Amino acid sequence: MVRKKIIEIVLDTETTGLDFTKEKMVEFAAVRLENGKIKDEFQTLINPEQHIRKSSMAIHGITPEMVEDAPTEAEAMPKIMEFIGDYPIVAHNAIFDFTFINEASKRVFGKEITNARIDTQQMFKEVYPDLESHGLEALTEKFKVPLTNHHRAMADTMGLALAYPKLKKLYLQKYDWEQKQLDNVEYLFERYLRIQQTINTLQSELQDLKSVFKLYFEQGGNPIVAQSGETLVYNSKQTFGYDLHQIKDVLEEVGAFDKAVKLNTGFVDRLVYRLDEDKKEIIKDARQEITETRNIQIIKAGK
Repeated sequence: MVRKKIIEIVLDTETTGLDFTKEKMVEFAAVRLENGKIKDEFQTLINPEQHIRKSSMAIHGITPEMVEDAPTEAEAMPKIMEFIGDYPIVAHNAIFDFTFINEASKRVFGKEITNARIDTQQMFKEVYPDLESHGLEALTEKFKVPLTNHHRAMADTMGLALAYPKLKKLYLQKYDWEQKQLDNVEYLFERYLRIQQTINTLQSELQDLKSVFKLYFEQGGNPIVAQSGETLVYNSKQTFGYDLHQIKDVLEEVGAFDKAVKLNTGFVDRLVYRLDEDKKEIIKDARQEITETRNIQIIKAGK
């Protein structure tokens, strides 16, 4: 029996900035996978004919001088779309690359792209939800794929192209198992709620035990060593609240401001649309990544 040929286009883009409605691509790279094997590749620098933001140059290292003699968007897009064709697009955090290519297609051809979008970052989160990071570096490290010259389009594309078939195999196995559970989804939801309640109960029980341990030490108890070797000890630690405005200059002077202050990105996302254009541009220029999250939500009874 002849095996069906499955063609997918793994790609990556580097851009002048993160706002796809205003920024443009400065580099494009893609490889053609046939049944998980690399069969062809294409890459090009692109002259965006506009300013490249410093924050973006700091990531990918592509300067205006490097793209000065490169094809313009109008010149590069026909070759890009010829390589992509109508095959599925595979990318890490695919919404980013997809939106930039889509905007370029609208400008050059007057139409949107209709390719299916496969997001390897979402797949990676599904297969390994317990990992601290789900970035491209974490993915290639997990599957022991070399990733050199990270944040240049072809290097990232090649790293992803080598890791993707391995990730896809596990993802499809998980997806197949999930599909077989759909007939049981009502029961599984009840089961989920029971597990959630059990976790809440166990967390309460753990807190009760910790309260007993705390009382034991506060009444003069000594450290306890378990048969398995773990030691139970008691520590007291004071923490302080600070006026950020008073210490900001000191933190910046010693290079500790970024570590000391965690940015509330959700608040900034909401705030930016209420600012005047100058301030809005400053904040948009500071953006470093765009991500897409998909979550289920459980609404409690009576809400």
